[in-house]
Amino acid sequence: MSRFKLVIEYEGTRYSGWQVQKNSRTIQGEIIGAIKKVFNTDNFEFQGAGRTDAGVHALNQVAHLDIKTNLREEQIKFALNDNLPTDINILSVEKVHKNFHARRDAKYRSYLYIISQRRTAFAKKFVWWIKDELDFEKMQLASQHYLGLKDFSSFADINHEEQSPLVKIIDVQMKNEHPLILIRIIGSHFLWKMVRRMVGVLVEIGRGNLSDKDLNEFFNKKTNLPAKYTAPPSGLYLEAIIYSDKFKIPELKSWIIL
Repeated sequence: MSRFKLVIEYEGTRYSGWQVQKNSRTIQGEIIGAIKKVFNTDNFEFQGAGRTDAGVHALNQVAHLDIKTNLREEQIKFALNDNLPTDINILSVEKVHKNFHARRDAKYRSYLYIISQRRTAFAKKFVWWIKDELDFEKMQLASQHYLGLKDFSSFADINHEEQSPLVKIIDVQMKNEHPLILIRIIGSHFLWKMVRRMVGVLVEIGRGNLSDKDLNEFFNKKTNLPAKYTAPPSGLYLEAIIYSDKFKIPELKSWIIL
């Protein structure tokens, strides 16, 4: 058996998230189907680095594939893509050491959220359109309260998680590219719906309905209030899986033109 590292991009709109589910169409399920067609075998292992929610997109999801094959990396990439729907694309295939593990070796994950401040006919599936005026400076200042090792129980449904609610956020970046607002969050790991609720709380601060003091209270006392502000999945992207402390995240910018 050889182990391959796959980097994958996908539009999550039509799927019930990354992880295989019974009676639901998922990203992992589609790729597993393609692997079976290409290699004509059920004898393989395919695991991803992160489990994105239903409707969430990915720019650089990472997975590893264990399989017996004589095909070269480029041949595997082209063969899989030929058997995948157009909203899932294998960006690269690389043969790696058998000890590499897509999920366990990941040090950090980077997520990007895109808010649109104007209605759009073409990018609705890729942004969260907000009609209200948002105070970007207040949102940016409040976002820094997320930094550090904190208990994010108030920002996630812990009943759906096996991971610790203690999450280390190492960076939060925001940029106002009117009519877009970009939010990048980099952390050790993320709980179910956590990023969407973090973004939703920032939006309520931008609307003037919450303050940074309210945000801090969510860390001091467990509450379900952030669930009320959960941002839609359309604007969320798994941007990168980071395997080294010496990483360089590209400049924060959008490829969406409005």
